[in-house]
This record gives sequence, structure tokens and C-alpha cells, in this order.
Amino acid sequence: MTNEKKKPVFKKIAASGAGKKLMADHFYELDAASKSGSPKVAWCTSVGPAELLRAMGFLVYFPENHGAMLGATRAAMDYIPLANAEGYSPDICSYLTSDVGSYIKGETPLSRAYKGIDGVPGPDVLVYNTNQCHDVKDWFMWYSRKLNVPCIGVESPHNVDETTNVHMNAVSKQIQNLVPILEEISGQKLDLDRLKEVVGLSRRCSDLWEEVLKTAAARPSPLTFFDSTILMGPAVVARGTQEAVDFYELLLPELKQRIEDGVAAVEGEEYRIFWDGMPIWGKLRDLSNLFTELKTCVVASTYCNSWIFTALEAGDPFDSMARAYTDLFIVRSEQAKQQIIEEMVKLYSVDGLLFHDSKTCPNNSNNRYGMPERLVKELEIPSVTISGDLNDLRLYSEEQSITKIEALIEGIAQK
Repeated sequence: MTNEKKKPVFKKIAASGAGKKLMADHFYELDAASKSGSPKVAWCTSVGPAELLRAMGFLVYFPENHGAMLGATRAAMDYIPLANAEGYSPDICSYLTSDVGSYIKGETPLSRAYKGIDGVPGPDVLVYNTNQCHDVKDWFMWYSRKLNVPCIGVESPHNVDETTNVHMNAVSKQIQNLVPILEEISGQKLDLDRLKEVVGLSRRCSDLWEEVLKTAAARPSPLTFFDSTILMGPAVVARGTQEAVDFYELLLPELKQRIEDGVAAVEGEEYRIFWDGMPIWGKLRDLSNLFTELKTCVVASTYCNSWIFTALEAGDPFDSMARAYTDLFIVRSEQAKQQIIEEMVKLYSVDGLLFHDSKTCPNNSNNRYGMPERLVKELEIPSVTISGDLNDLRLYSEEQSITKIEALIEGIAQK
């Protein structure tokens, strides 16, 4: 006897259309600036000093966002070997290797997504923050050598229990030291009032994004982790702009209305899962389908929460940027990370934990030092670890992962 599986029903979020337009406008603006030479373009790591760059008149491009696009389109598999041939190990960040490989080959998914864009925007300066990992600096240094473009940045602390004034002052000083170099490149002096305005917009975007994610605490949840990986786009590439604020002010009421109307992102939601670690970009749709079939909503994650910056204060831009960038989950100690996850599990009424052990992203794989076991003991809920990668699908076993996920949900159902 065979049981035919019903095709998962996806409930489109109406505001997503506005999000797509914002992303298109972002890339077209960068492309036009790159071709005309004005305004200047800065490449920035995802939690680098984007607010400072915007305040100084730069358009800001985020190569990690491009890396995610390469993963989501599964094009990364064509490009990683090209970076490997340049001497970049297959064990390092596959965002780095897929992005560098795509540049070597002269191809980008931007060309397929946005008519008229031939390549990534050329940088006038490369600005990093090592708060996520050291790979981002090495990544930007490759482009610095290749394109003969200055590469500057911030060296951040790691394994932080609580962000102290010592941490904040060290990072704040480094951000301030970037100003004279950026003034020379941009040809304009920093306007402190403009910086305060940009930081205020970033904080507003952050607060709205936090509210969006917290709607998933409702039962049933109006959105899933897989929705959030797309909806987070404006928070990543457009923080510090009115456009990002406008998008989340459009999205949030729609999600609140879903809660009021009892609209579930996963029809018949029965179980709720927390996702720790990076997305598996090339398998988002497949995993979303699987969880939907299992009547399971992935309600929260450490990843999507990484663009919440509650420490930002418009009145104190440099110190508050430093504190916000250092409060980042990936910067924190094991003890601090565990406490954050415990709080999120309670807030979102989570039934089980899924840890993604991402082969080329050890800094954002939190299963390697006993955390799943400690959390299972402390919270009395089950966990599972799946092995994979953010971009390199050769490192992901679909069959094994499905078996583990199904076993996790079966175990929850039998409790």
C-alpha cells in the first residue's frame, strides 16, 4: 500500500514582493555606481562598519550576500574548485572559495537575476571586521591584491562572555581610525550628524527585524526559518537606510495579522524546532518541504538573529557600533551562547534542537564542544546534528540528514 504525499502548500508573504524590489534596486544602484565611478563603492563584511561607510557617502556591497546567492543557486559547486586551484583549501569558508572562484571565472548569479548587470560592482575600498571569523580578512585581502584596492578593517575580540568597556573601547578606537583613510578615498569629511542619522536608521531596522522574528513565538507561527532567510535580505544589505525600515514596517503588520487570523506558515503545525548554525543554502526548499510534510515549523535560529543590534544608539555612534558588533552571537563564549539558546528555546516554545555542523564554517557550528548534550540535559528536549555546509553540497548527505530529522520528530511525537 502506498501513501501519496500531499504537495506542501506555501503561503506567500505579500510583502516579499517589496523585499525583492528593494534587493533589485540595491544591486542596480551598485552596478550604476561601479560603471560611472560615482558614488564610491565600499565592500563590507556583513557585520562590518556599514553605518560609517554609508554616512561617508559610499554605496555598500556585501560579498557574503553574494556568497549566499551562489549557494542558493547551487552555482557554488562550479566555482569552489577554481579557488582551490589558487591554493585556497577546500576546508576554509565556502562563501570565500565560491565567491573567489566565481570572480576567476567571470560569472555571477547577479547577471541571471538582474538584466543588464554583467558582474559584481568594482570596489574603491574593502572594509572588514573579523568578529565573524578571520576568513573574511583573508577573503578581502585576495581582492586587494587582485584589484590593487586598499583593504582596511577591525580586529575584534572573540570568546566574549559579556561585552565590557575594554572590548568596546578597543573596537571603537579601530572604527574611528578608519575615518581619515575613508575621508581620503571618498573625498569628503565625515559628517557626525549624518552618522548619527544612519546609526538611528540601523537601530530602527534592527528593532523591526527583531519584532518580525518574534512573531514566530505565536502558535501557530506565521513564518518559518526558511522564510526568514529570505526576508532578512534588507536587514543585511540595506541597514542604515530608510528603505530597509520601510520594508519591515510593511512586513510586520502582515505577520501580526496572520497571528490574529490564525494563519500558520506550516499547515497543521504540531512540532517546533530551533535551527542552530548556517543555512544549507542549496537545500533550503527541500528542507522546507520536508519539515512542512512533517508538520514541523522551524521557528527560530541563531543565524537570523545575527542582524539584531540592540546596542546601537544614534547619540553615541562609535561606541554603540563597537558594542553592537561585539555583542554578536558568533563572538560570544560557549557559556554565553548556551544561555542565549536556552532563552530562545523558552521564548519560542521549542520542542527540539537541530544543529548544523557546517564543515567549512566552524565558527558558526556550535555542536563541537558538547553544547547539544548540555542543552538536552538542561532543557529536557531532544537534539540532532546534521553534517553539511553552507555552500559545498558535496559535504551534505541528504539521505542521512532526512533520516536524522525524521527520527528527531518521531522522538518528539512519542514524548
